[in-house]
Amino acid sequence: MEKREKIRRYEFDWLRVLAFSLLIFYHTGMFFVSWEWHVKNTEISEALERPMLFMSQWRMSLIFLVSGVGVYFALGYRSAGAFAKDRLKRIFVPLLVGMLLVVPPQVYFERVMQGAATDYLSFYPSIFKFEPYPEGNFSWHHLWYLAYILCYSLLLLPLLVYIRKASIKQEHIKGWLLLLVPALWLSIGGMLLNERFPATNALINDWANHFLYISVFLIGFLLMKIPALQEKIRSMRWYSMAAALATVTVLYTFYWYQDTDLAGAEVAFYHVLKQSNRWFWLMVILGFALQHLQIRSRHLARANEMVYPFYILHQTVIVALGFYLRELNWSIGSKFTFISLGTFILCFILVRFVIMPFNWLRVPFGLKPVQRANTTAPETAPAQRLVKVAGEKV
Repeated sequence: MEKREKIRRYEFDWLRVLAFSLLIFYHTGMFFVSWEWHVKNTEISEALERPMLFMSQWRMSLIFLVSGVGVYFALGYRSAGAFAKDRLKRIFVPLLVGMLLVVPPQVYFERVMQGAATDYLSFYPSIFKFEPYPEGNFSWHHLWYLAYILCYSLLLLPLLVYIRKASIKQEHIKGWLLLLVPALWLSIGGMLLNERFPATNALINDWANHFLYISVFLIGFLLMKIPALQEKIRSMRWYSMAAALATVTVLYTFYWYQDTDLAGAEVAFYHVLKQSNRWFWLMVILGFALQHLQIRSRHLARANEMVYPFYILHQTVIVALGFYLRELNWSIGSKFTFISLGTFILCFILVRFVIMPFNWLRVPFGLKPVQRANTTAPETAPAQRLVKVAGEKV
């Protein structure tokens, strides 16, 4: 079986680190915009909503696509049963721990702002009523991604195993089809589902999101199965950029800078634009990553390991910092800088020096346990080595 090190794709490791890192800036921005969120600054910034609208088009889609890449490689060096067991250990356990320990402070700070909670010790037992948020206090909040990717990985496992083993012809793949076919597919889903099933991130009845995220997840999986797709995406990167800039310009000009109600055919056209724009930017990001991010770095492996617990912790840190800074007479820029930079620093300290050194904390935060070095006494080690060598010769 092919060793994992030989199939390491550094560009996708970089994409994973960068995609999850962007969430810190995005969720910090949620503290300052008018969109519904858990805590809010006393001053709201309409200007900040413009770049966040752009980022919201592709940020989670990129994460699900990169997850599809990771699942492809994970299925290459273990059986389907071992893969399913690993998913439960590496995803379900952190999700459960996060819902019981990491997310509750976010709900608490929100309840304090609503005047529905006082001290944390009296609030925390309400979690165990298991009444779903927002009526109750039990939630997965930003950890919804873990619930989704766990379900996709397990429910789609027979299909993924089949694709992994199947022989797929790679000839005659047209680059322009990679731009148009996925954009058309996502547009159909957007037109049919987005109005009927607004995003909830609650897993149940979230069919528009499921259509989108399953689609890009499978695309990421297929990218690794069909290497010719990667070369086409790389070679198409400038054409993808042109298409992405054209659609985002139309979106900003006629929709995101306007306060108009859409109806009928306008709604359908808007969803075609949004979903096409989403896919074009994914093509841009993938194309330039494949061209420029094939970089091996001694820091990449550590960053790639740290990004998972970073993701689990980051929003709780942002909410806590925002809660205590919300009434300070600082500019939005100063608060944004302090919260985002403070989140990186605090999460780094917690992950690097509190979680990573201890196996009893590594596993609940999605990290593999560290195998400790053999501490055999020096006087007995030579005898053991002699027995091993003798046994190998026999």
